[in-house]
Amino acid sequence: MIRKTRLFTPGPTPLLPAAQFAMAAADIHHRTAEFRALFTRVLSQLKDFVGTTNDVLILASSGSGAMEASVSNLTSPGDRVLVLTAGKFGERWTGITKAFGCHVDVVEAPYGSTFTLDQIKAALKLETRVVFVQATESSTGVSHDIEAIGKLLKDEKSEALFVVDGITGLGTTHLDMDAWGIDVLIGGSQKALMIPPGLSYLAVSPRAWDRMESTYNPRYYFDLRKERKNAAKGESAYTPSVALIAAMGAALDYIAGQAEGNLVEGRKKLVDNAQTCAAMTRAAATAMGFRLFAPKGREAGAATAIMAPEGTDSGTIVKGLRSKFAIIVTDGQGEMKGSLFRIAHIGFFDYMDTIAIIGALEQVAIAAKLPLPNLTFGTGLIAAQKTFAEDPTVK
Repeated sequence: MIRKTRLFTPGPTPLLPAAQFAMAAADIHHRTAEFRALFTRVLSQLKDFVGTTNDVLILASSGSGAMEASVSNLTSPGDRVLVLTAGKFGERWTGITKAFGCHVDVVEAPYGSTFTLDQIKAALKLETRVVFVQATESSTGVSHDIEAIGKLLKDEKSEALFVVDGITGLGTTHLDMDAWGIDVLIGGSQKALMIPPGLSYLAVSPRAWDRMESTYNPRYYFDLRKERKNAAKGESAYTPSVALIAAMGAALDYIAGQAEGNLVEGRKKLVDNAQTCAAMTRAAATAMGFRLFAPKGREAGAATAIMAPEGTDSGTIVKGLRSKFAIIVTDGQGEMKGSLFRIAHIGFFDYMDTIAIIGALEQVAIAAKLPLPNLTFGTGLIAAQKTFAEDPTVK
């Protein structure tokens, strides 16, 4: 039978057709009035998408570039920083901060879990300059309590800046940067914005801008002050990815169109959509007898991490979905490779996509004779259907 390749990965995610058309038509020079108008509009729209009144910048890099920029611009060699990590991408913060000569304190939780506020409080010191964390740890399907961490820093009267990797959190999790005291919030183009990899964006608070005036880690291409100065004129400091910025504008227009042109409401609908797809997938997997990796209540809307049955390899499911249905899901990362697989819900996924992946998972699991107690055709699909029918956000 015909097989249509479908991405169910937490990045890159499926491309929005309107964004693809915008890229094809983006034959614009970046030092023209036409591009300045586009760039200024997209920067303004990103404020609504992030949900902030702060400046938002775009960098021609992956999300890791924005992570590095936040470290190089906000720290000096020898600064004490605190990294909160519970997965592969939390570990990236540790690597970047050490590379820039920071004295790194680490609060580490096992893969598949999250850290407690007491652990953070115990590790926080008077001299802590920055706290780094993920909103969503997509390597494990776990979300962290960003609001509570922000409140803790405020209650402790900490001078530490609060930097959040929202690369898979934005568009899948309800975040409030300004109210929660987040100083830098980072996003990536290949996630909820439904366009190819190549752009990162980050919102920066006044406190963070002030800190940059006294830090002296080296920075050149990722000098955020330089980008801010140029953005005020509708330009980037260096050659931008014109086609991707055009695609980003089309994607933001599409999201606004889901709420009659209101981008703020469209963003909320996008988050609700991811949460609904995630809830359907979790209900289906549980009904079939799979075990979820994330703890109850901290499951991420970005991706669902599902454990392979005892004595089996998750690669059987990953390879089975690919060979039989051309469906691409991801295996576990790091120490969890072979133990779990991850199904994403970021961006351009909907009810029909979710039903399709659940039906395909039933087919593959039954064909592989996985040792699951409730493994019959329709078990997962029925659970997903009920979850969708009872979801209050579905209208």
